[in-house]
Order: sequence, then C-alpha cells, then structure tokens
Amino acid sequence: MKRTLATTCALLLLAGATMAAQGGWVTLFNGGSVNEKVWTPAGMVNWKVIGNELWATNGAGFLVTKQSYGDHEIRADIWVSPDANSGIFVRCMDANKVGAATCYEVNVYDTRPDQTYRTGGIVDLAKPAAMIDSGNKWNTLQITARGPRLIVRMNGIETVNVEDKKFARGPFALQAGVGVVRFRNVQVRELK
Repeated sequence: MKRTLATTCALLLLAGATMAAQGGWVTLFNGGSVNEKVWTPAGMVNWKVIGNELWATNGAGFLVTKQSYGDHEIRADIWVSPDANSGIFVRCMDANKVGAATCYEVNVYDTRPDQTYRTGGIVDLAKPAAMIDSGNKWNTLQITARGPRLIVRMNGIETVNVEDKKFARGPFALQAGVGVVRFRNVQVRELK
C-alpha cells in the first residue's frame, strides 16, 4: 500500500513538473481519438483521425471545446487545400451558434471573395497585416486573447494586434467549411 502511494505521488509530481516545463500548455488534440470530454462536434462535417492528424474532407461544421476560456492562448498546426475555408473561432458566446456574430473568427481562407478578412485576419474586426497563403502546407496558428487585446500570429508572423471588448469569454472552435482541412498539435493555455 505504501509503495503504491509513493509511486502515485511520484507520478503526480512528475506530471506537474512536465506541465510546468511546457509552460502550462495543455494538449487538446495530437493524435488518437477526439476526446468527447474535451470536444463537441457541431454541424455536418466528417471529422476523422488519420495518424496524428484530425481531418475534414466533406461537409461544414466545427469541433467546439466544452471548456470556456477568458484570457488564453491557442496554438495549432493547420494544413488546408488552396480552396479551403477554415480557421479557429475564439471566445464564442453561444457554443450552439458558432459564427462571426457570436465569436472572434480567426480566418484561414486564402481565396475569400472579399480579401479584407482573408487568412490571418479576424472577420469583421481586423484585416491581416501580412499576406500569407496557407494552402498545401503546414502552418502554425497562434492566437492570444488577453483582456480586450487579440493577437494572431501565423508561422511566427504577427498578422493582427487589435483591441475589442465584444466577447470576453467562451469556448473555441476548430472550423471545417470548404476543402480539405487538417489539424494537429492543438494546444491551449490559460493566462493569468
């Protein structure tokens, strides 16, 4: 019994040290299955796991986190076909109605008809400061939401740095709208 307790305590300490070493990042998806305790599917999209990647090739919809976030950072690798409409919606006010009217929509959509809020922009709020084409390659998207400040980085390049107070807290959602969309290494950390 004492040995089991000692082993359990050692494992918990090791897990805590690993978490601290990773700077508080929590991995929500990096292969395996889509954890139903973390994500809720919405819409009619064919999410499937292939290797360590989350794929969508048909339909439109979202994977919405069950947890709500205020001040936080998200980082994820995303691969899209050149025609894809994807992105990450943050601080969603209504998890059942994900959209630009209820969340901040960080866009990954190179061929958006109105290029104002194309890849790297936040729809209806901030156009991207840099023109980045995301099709047919892996891209790293990092989103920081701290108070009213929203910062978007794509492949290390800051594309948006803006303040807005419309949405303060809510879950975030991975989007598959059109084309082939693949996510991997989806992580979040809450900011103090």
